[in-house]
Amino acid sequence: MLSSSRSPRGTRTKVCGVTSVRDAELCIAEGVDAIGINLIASSARFVDEATAADIAKAIRGRAMSVGVVANMSAAAMLALRDRLALDCLQLHGDEPPEALAPLLPHAYKAIRVATREDVARADAFGGDYILADARHGAELGGTGHTFDWTLVATLAKTRKLTLAGGLTPENVAEAIRVVSPYCVDVASGVEIVGDPRRKDRAKIRAFVAASRGS
Repeated sequence: MLSSSRSPRGTRTKVCGVTSVRDAELCIAEGVDAIGINLIASSARFVDEATAADIAKAIRGRAMSVGVVANMSAAAMLALRDRLALDCLQLHGDEPPEALAPLLPHAYKAIRVATREDVARADAFGGDYILADARHGAELGGTGHTFDWTLVATLAKTRKLTLAGGLTPENVAEAIRVVSPYCVDVASGVEIVGDPRRKDRAKIRAFVAASRGS
């Protein structure tokens, strides 16, 4: 899970909401460790199964493919993961702990955080890995909003935490300083302005450099 020989030092990087093989290749060329592929139909970054399978195939062995899903049954998620040959799944909806359990270790839960009570929900979910995103209304993610990073600093000491929510090349170094996460996850922060379906290579390069202190 999110392990890679590409990051022998520093924090791992994940770019989420990648919608094409072209953008996935840009991410890999800039040293990204994991690619998030959005399979939630309501998302502006949604891709169909054929596109998702193409991306997963293109990056296999070079970066981890992460399918982002929401509110599916465990059986449906297992079938989807196998059908698309994804490395793992990110459960980004309102799934209960028992939905995650059959998918382990090749899945993890995303929790939306605004309060300490939100963080406490992580204890109910199994596995070594967890993702913390900003809670902003009813939106599931990719909002570009941050949250109080200090809320998850303790969680990052006990779980392999992926930190998401409004990260950019400009603020990711500070986020890492505060939280010391296992991985940092970016979507809107590396997009071409006005186009949530395309990534900006210069922003990806700057994000990776900032996350690794170079």
